[in-house]
Amino acid sequence: MPEPTNKSPRVGLFVTCLVDMFRPSVGMAAVKLIEASGCDVVVPTAQTCCGQPAYNSGDRKDTKAIARQTIAAFEDVDYVVAPSGSCAGMLKSHYPRLFAETPEAEKANAFAGRVHELMQFLVDVRGMQIVPDAFANDFKGSVTYHDSCSGLRELGIKEQPRKLLTSIKGLQLKEMSDCEICCGFGGTFSVKFSDISNAMVEKKTANIAAAETDLILAGDLGCLMNMAGKLRRQGRKVACRHVAEVLAGELEDPPIGAPND
Repeated sequence: MPEPTNKSPRVGLFVTCLVDMFRPSVGMAAVKLIEASGCDVVVPTAQTCCGQPAYNSGDRKDTKAIARQTIAAFEDVDYVVAPSGSCAGMLKSHYPRLFAETPEAEKANAFAGRVHELMQFLVDVRGMQIVPDAFANDFKGSVTYHDSCSGLRELGIKEQPRKLLTSIKGLQLKEMSDCEICCGFGGTFSVKFSDISNAMVEKKTANIAAAETDLILAGDLGCLMNMAGKLRRQGRKVACRHVAEVLAGELEDPPIGAPND
């Protein structure tokens, strides 16, 4: 880790493919929150995918090429922060395994040591306890939270988003049953095993509906798109948003999966 200085830490935002293509407001929200924690934010233009789809498909050659480009793109920042437990888990947990026992292992390990998921970074690294009133003071409503698999099991993200959410005065957090159970997305899993994936998301949306909240939140856009799509097909009125959007007050865009009227 870089030696502490009087300068604000320089954070590189790893945007993620899904945020870039489908939900830029999550990236904007992440920038606001990171800056509010006292950091300067840069968004390296050379970044691409984290390499997880190739990695999970067994394509180690292309994954290594992607990883090398990513490591180089974030070479001059103090921290690398991603608004996704899945992508952050790939960068932090799997890059070192990818280059284990190779001449590039040291560089991959050093990179991984600077990587954090957004909620983890704000609470555990920067010590954020409450959301600035200017961001979320207009929010009123009840929410429930889905714990994504990678964020929870690879990175230990559980209490961090809840700590920040419960600091919002108008927000009521209601836990749903089996909030830690997979939604059935899993990237290519939902394509290869669509029947199993569908059965899993049906159980998830039933638990979401039973919680009787206005909004379902999560830290991974893949999970949110999967749940939002199923909720909409079922005719349920529960809206879906990334947790960063609520924390940063980035609520101008319609909820995920809702019509863009």
